[in-house]
Amino acid sequence: MIGGKGGVGKSTCASSIALHFSLQGKKTLIISSDPTPSLSDIFETEIGDQETPIKGAKDLYGIEISSDVVLKKWKERFGPEIYEVVSSFASIDYDFVEYIGGAPGIEEEYMLNYILELVESEQYDLVVWDTAPAGHTLRLLHLPQIFLRHLEAATKFYMNLYSYFEKFKESVKLKKGKKTLLEIISGWENLAEKVVSFIRDTQKTDFIIVTIPEALGVRQTERIIRDFDEYQLRVNHLIVNYVIQEADCEFHKARKEMQQNYIKILKDQYASRIRLIELPLLPHEVKGVERIGKISEILFKQE
Repeated sequence: MIGGKGGVGKSTCASSIALHFSLQGKKTLIISSDPTPSLSDIFETEIGDQETPIKGAKDLYGIEISSDVVLKKWKERFGPEIYEVVSSFASIDYDFVEYIGGAPGIEEEYMLNYILELVESEQYDLVVWDTAPAGHTLRLLHLPQIFLRHLEAATKFYMNLYSYFEKFKESVKLKKGKKTLLEIISGWENLAEKVVSFIRDTQKTDFIIVTIPEALGVRQTERIIRDFDEYQLRVNHLIVNYVIQEADCEFHKARKEMQQNYIKILKDQYASRIRLIELPLLPHEVKGVERIGKISEILFKQE
């Protein structure tokens, strides 16, 4: 999982990491859930919401998945059974399912579940997730509380409805073999807990934060790592991007001095427990497999 604030080169780093492991012979999938995904631009290959082979890179596949697609997948999985239960005691349109799908935490929870299913399917040796900017990443950490709190409120609401219609005893019974709404809600709770266990499993999940040596980047990184610590999630690598190495004019000398101050702050705070990797500011865009490969070499040379 690759996280960080917007504009720090997160997608480039994620692409470089994915390419590295695919070149090692590991079948690798890179997923972007950024609302404005850039994998297609970086790899110069049209990538959509289906698993797409990356041209020029053996064993590397990509997906750019939007919140609309995530909601669609959620509705396909849960929609019919939710509608059947609720419509058994109230006259509602199927749009009600979409309303439930907009509940706090459902999109993030199902996105994680979608990735978990890909991992458990063992189609790939490695899944690299290029997350949306930091606010989205931090929201994921609060997911259990947000999502389960919503389910508790929903359960009380549905119980009141059942009571009103005098159809609630222990739960509403439908046709033989059909689930009750409370059983569905219980299934969601189990799913949320399974997802949380997955992201906390250090044998299966690795967290990498990308930042830049500037005030906003450093402050955002501090907030991300503080939240990770609170939720017992270990960040193993911190990539500091756009570092000026050769200062050949007064402008770059001043920028380099400023950057080194912030790099020192990061080292003082995290070097004892997180591996810091510096990526140089390059004179050209990082586009195409060849240039992404150069970034991979820099990243993994420091390992």
